[in-house]
Amino acid sequence: MNDTPVLIALGSNLGERAGFLLQAVSQLSRLQGLRPELLSSLYETEPVGPAGQGPYLNAVLLAQTSLPARELLREMLQIESRLGRVRGERWGPRTIDLDLLDYAGQVIDEPGLRLPHPRLHQRPFVLAPLAEAAPGWRHPLLHKTARELLQGLDASGVRRWRVGY
Repeated sequence: MNDTPVLIALGSNLGERAGFLLQAVSQLSRLQGLRPELLSSLYETEPVGPAGQGPYLNAVLLAQTSLPARELLREMLQIESRLGRVRGERWGPRTIDLDLLDYAGQVIDEPGLRLPHPRLHQRPFVLAPLAEAAPGWRHPLLHKTARELLQGLDASGVRRWRVGY
């Protein structure tokens, strides 16, 4: 396997949120050409988007892949579909959301594929688990680490989530 490092964000705010995240990680780990290495803690966050949604659970997965970026994204969209993701209202509630954040630090701007993820530097719910999972990662355009980017944002709505506490 060619080892290309990738970062994948996971989120859920419908149903058994932690269960959906773990099912997504399980399905990602079964993909031919993808090897998960580290999953961040789960973080509970306030929703962005339409009012009336429940809080999200978010995480970031660090993995290695031999899949091209577009093929990996296609596989991620299929996993979302299998786990009941319905694309309706923008930023609306969802069983699972998988976002390709980074693909070996490459900058890609093509229809349907923009890397690094175009809004990751504005989202504390992505940056908090990203800083944990990949503390040495640097944004390829802004040249700052996730922790440095997070320090410039209000992260008061992001809390590490603990099962059983």
